[in-house]
Formats: sequence, structure tokens, C-alpha cells
Amino acid sequence: MSLTKQVFKVKTVEVKKGQILQHAGDTGSLVYEVVSGLLRSYTIDQKGKEHIFMFAPEGWIIADAVQTNEPCEFFIEALEDSTIIIRDKDLGQATSNIQAIAKRMLVLQRRVIMLMSYSGLQRYEHFIRTYPDLTQRVPQRMIASYLGITPEALSKAKGDKIRSSS
Repeated sequence: MSLTKQVFKVKTVEVKKGQILQHAGDTGSLVYEVVSGLLRSYTIDQKGKEHIFMFAPEGWIIADAVQTNEPCEFFIEALEDSTIIIRDKDLGQATSNIQAIAKRMLVLQRRVIMLMSYSGLQRYEHFIRTYPDLTQRVPQRMIASYLGITPEALSKAKGDKIRSSS
């Protein structure tokens, strides 16, 4: 059967805050498109510390980049009650939402550059530009984890931002 004639599995579901959609080590990675609400992907290191990879608010997609038959590297969790569209990771589906995929790639590219070279204040400003409405929706400890800094360094960066804006 040709790729264009295959039937792809797509479903819309409601998930509750705190629900884990994918566990690290699971196989059969899926693509999640956020209609409403907020998701995050993260890893847990050998010491039990969480490291947030990305957030996915409304209109964003989130997925693990591993092949569907390989173990997932990320946990994916709902941070708010959310409505999501779940898709199989088939090439045909990927091409149907190329703008969302390109947006995700750009965010990840900029995130790598940010982590390599930005100060705490610059990282926080980058976060605000990338996710303008999340500072009130996400706990500060999660923002600090995403930025790769301690919560104390985040507090300092926020203070520096306030002082520089005055």
C-alpha cells in the first residue's frame, strides 16, 4: 500500500493535569499536538533530578525524536488539564504539519545556542520570548530546570531584569 493511501491513527483526547503520556523507556513514541492546555517533556538523571527539555503550550507539538521501535528518552506530562491530538509517527503525518515541526526545530536550535552561551539573565529573557505566557502557568523550579540554572539563579536573573527595566 502506498504511503499516501495508508490510514493514519489520529485521535483527540482530554488529559488531566499530572497525567504522564509517555515514560522514558516506553516504545512506540507518538506525536502530541496541544489544542488547549500545556505539556512538558523531561528526563530524570541518575541522581533523580529532573531536566526539562521543552514545554508545549497551545498550538505546539511535542514528541520524542527516537524511532517508534526504540525506547523513548523523555517523559511527557500534562502540566494542565489539556486537550491533545495524538498521532502515530508516520512520515505522512509529519508532512501534514510541517510548520509546527519547523517551529519546534527552530525553538530547539535556539535553545541549544542559549544553553551554550547565554548568561542567566539572557536565558530568562530567551524563555520569555519563546514562551511569553508561561511565566504565570509554570512553577519557577520548572523554568529554572528548563534554563539549566538553579532556582536561586533564576530569582537573581528575574531581579536583574526588573532592575534593568526600571
